[in-house]
Amino acid sequence: MRTFIYSLLMAGVAISAHAYRQNDILLDSAWKFSRGEIANAKDAGFDDSKWQEVSVPHDWAINGPFDMNHDKQFTAVVQDGETTARTRTGRTGALPFEGVGWYRKDISLPESESGKRVFVQFDGAMSNAQVWLNGEYVGEWPFGYASFELELTKYFKFGKKNALAVRLENLPAASRWYAGAGIFRDVRLAIKPQTHIVNWGTYITTPKISENSALCRIETTFDSTKNENAELITKIYSPDGKLAGEQKAPIVLKDGKAVVSQDIEVKSPKLWSIETPQLYKAESIVCVGGKEIDRYFTDFGIRSIKFTRDGGFELNGKKVYIKGVCMHHDLGPIGIAFNVSAARRQLEILKDMGCNALRTSHNPPSPALLKLCDEMGILVQCEAFDEWKKGKCENGYNRLFEKWAEKDLVAMIKRDRNHPCVFMWSVGNEINEQSQPEGWKVAKFLVDICHRTDPTRPVTAGIDRYNHAMKHNFVEQLDLVGFNYKPHLYAEAYKLKPNAIIYGSETASTVSSRGVYHFPVKERKHPFSFDYHVSSYDWDHAPWSQTPEQEWDGQDKNPFVFGEFVWTGFDYLGEPFPYDGNFIARSSYFGIVDLAGLKKDRFYLYRVRWNPNAPTLHILPHWTFPERVGQKTPVYCYTNNPKAELFVNGKSQGMREKDPSDKLKKHRLMWDDVVYEAGEIKVVAYSADGKVVAEKTVKTAGDPAKIELSAPKKTYSIGGKELCFVEVSVLDKDGNLCPRANNILYFSTDGNVSLKALCNGDPTDLTSFGSSYMRAFSGKLVAVLESNGKAGSGELEAFSGAIKSATIKVEYK
Repeated sequence: MRTFIYSLLMAGVAISAHAYRQNDILLDSAWKFSRGEIANAKDAGFDDSKWQEVSVPHDWAINGPFDMNHDKQFTAVVQDGETTARTRTGRTGALPFEGVGWYRKDISLPESESGKRVFVQFDGAMSNAQVWLNGEYVGEWPFGYASFELELTKYFKFGKKNALAVRLENLPAASRWYAGAGIFRDVRLAIKPQTHIVNWGTYITTPKISENSALCRIETTFDSTKNENAELITKIYSPDGKLAGEQKAPIVLKDGKAVVSQDIEVKSPKLWSIETPQLYKAESIVCVGGKEIDRYFTDFGIRSIKFTRDGGFELNGKKVYIKGVCMHHDLGPIGIAFNVSAARRQLEILKDMGCNALRTSHNPPSPALLKLCDEMGILVQCEAFDEWKKGKCENGYNRLFEKWAEKDLVAMIKRDRNHPCVFMWSVGNEINEQSQPEGWKVAKFLVDICHRTDPTRPVTAGIDRYNHAMKHNFVEQLDLVGFNYKPHLYAEAYKLKPNAIIYGSETASTVSSRGVYHFPVKERKHPFSFDYHVSSYDWDHAPWSQTPEQEWDGQDKNPFVFGEFVWTGFDYLGEPFPYDGNFIARSSYFGIVDLAGLKKDRFYLYRVRWNPNAPTLHILPHWTFPERVGQKTPVYCYTNNPKAELFVNGKSQGMREKDPSDKLKKHRLMWDDVVYEAGEIKVVAYSADGKVVAEKTVKTAGDPAKIELSAPKKTYSIGGKELCFVEVSVLDKDGNLCPRANNILYFSTDGNVSLKALCNGDPTDLTSFGSSYMRAFSGKLVAVLESNGKAGSGELEAFSGAIKSATIKVEYK
């Protein structure tokens, strides 16, 4: 029987890096940017005065314009079961991300810093990054999702301006979703002494954890241009800032290299968990001749993880069922440019649903995302690749694999292995090598790299080709076996592979459009409608997948399955199944939450199962169907109460009670024969002993009469690039949401805020996110505001023809 037990002390981040120096400089402002090839843009004296000034992180393509001809691909998607090539429109978001982009920035350091070494660190640059300093070539890193560091010292001029130039190039047919374009994660300038701790140079584990103490083992790696006598002082601080442990050790350099291992005991450790994400801090001080020359910080949390074949997953000795979602890296209408407040908003919505884990599909995440997950108590599967040698896209990662796979994988693990939230590595998703008899050798090559670089976590991959992977020795290479869309095969795999620890690495692929309902109501495995939407009754899914209940039934019947990652938590740009060929659709329908961050009906279905202690009572559909008078219009209720009664205009439609023996009725209360009439529907929920515990009413809406604006708070931070997400609703004269309103809404701002983006969650809307107007979709949209860089208040106004306008005021401090 296979068992994996890991006691770990894992690290977090600051300034968007998992470890940092006090004097790191964030290079976020005053960048110059230009699209297109420019032969001499790398040169120090190049005139970039007419280039666009931008801040980083930056996505040059997100504001469009949308065009279904952008990156139109002609291919058969084997992963979707296709055997014949066809045209794919919108596959990568219908945005203009192909081609070359240049970034330039002047950087300088005073003469007093001369004699030190200077490095530039990129958390992500999409893609094929090449870097110059003062016209001299510094280096490259082609994988856009990778974090990397390049040394600038050789060409750096202290006391003067230095021209840093970055060339990026996105090839067509390089991705299966919107990869984005630009320097989309943080960039830092790191100034280091001749003897210093290398980038990602601390590695912290705990071989022993008990209630009384934790033995913290810290390996620190050094680089030096001279073999000087040095000393390392490591201090550990508790979550409340108190000194929890300290140790000194000599640094014995050999050929400019050294690795120092220290064991420090922490008394009465406060464990990192989903409920209490306690974080410690390690401070690493390097001294030469008694004088401090380098200081390095690592945020971390103490926790243990354990996986067993029958016991599942345990965190700190307690069983935890993984209620996870897959997430691509874009942030909806702001694109791939990472923003902490936008990512935090997504995570807060997911946690409210009961989600406790993310799968970073299908690439290394932003280190800033992992910092958030550390702080918020969310587990993460870090995934490295979507393809290996045998490609899925003409210009995909297969072009890089031979030369770069090991470098990229090691970079991801060294960067992320100190995060308490990271609890497994994934080396790939639906890899074509599953079907090759010798493909297991590539899997072993990558798994061995993971075990060598970080022996404290298990390694997995997302398996879709069940028969091939089971036959070709592929499954045997993995510590954890993730199956994509195979709930009906869990029992067979468990029997055939006696060492396999099994979970659902990708599940459901249910599709829906928020607030859209199609009739008749039935399950569809390849839904299609001429409005290019998908019904929100939550029955529609891909031909390769299942409804949520079908997946849950497979898990419930096989308790050895330790959890799932649903495809997907949020809608994302690209992959607009089922309208991904010669249609107008530019974003996915898979999300439990739409692209604007508005909850679909399915959110509440998952919330009932995943967050059963949170009161939930949700009714669908809306009740504004003038064309359906006298027709059967099913009504569903998602609730954590055992039974409920439905009323239409005060007349009871009967009681419905959950049936634990029925895979559908244990999750949904359904009235299939309700005849539509205008007015109101009301659901009254009851406890097991028949007491009324909650009720909810949905009314037929009148004509659109006014706009309502709401925001989660009124005051925002100016220092952290915090965004304000304003929910915009179209209401009738009585204040009811108009659920079918599609009015064009116009927006203007005044004061110290500006409109960054608009999004309505409609996958078929080709209005630019950067526009000042957009149609409502199912009566709603979201406006994203940002500060103009100065403290003070600002105002957003929304207006539309004869409808009563609305304003909202927010303040940045």
